[in-house]
Amino acid sequence: MLLTVFICLVLASLVVVIHYEALRLLTSWLPELNIRPRKKVVVALTGALLAHSLEIQIFALGFYLMVNLQKLGIAELGQLHDLRGAVLLGYLDCSYYSFSNYTSLGLGDIFPIGHVRFLTGLEALVGLVMITWTASFMYLEMQKFWVRNGVNK
Repeated sequence: MLLTVFICLVLASLVVVIHYEALRLLTSWLPELNIRPRKKVVVALTGALLAHSLEIQIFALGFYLMVNLQKLGIAELGQLHDLRGAVLLGYLDCSYYSFSNYTSLGLGDIFPIGHVRFLTGLEALVGLVMITWTASFMYLEMQKFWVRNGVNK
């Protein structure tokens, strides 16, 4: 159980740091770009989506590690199963599962068993917070565009 908690804390911390740095870089780069304000919003959104995609892959690596530790003889932290009951150990399966979980689409055709369930819940929570953080960031960027163009007047 301690290994599961450690993996979860490391992954969640890494994702928060990546997201913070991505939004910080976007905040400092956007004013420097010599492009139209509308295009700056597109750049900001693209940067945020890239950050989310990287964060999802970080969690996918965590799932992949957790479900494959048993093969290495280190620990049994759980498995991912499909609807037929087959055990899923591949990275693409973990990545797909991570995308659906991070975005809070929910459990559907893949479900966790064992300690990996803890990472599932944590990823959904972290994903929700990161997505709302991005929404707030995008609102502030759009507000800059609106103020410059007199939309708020």
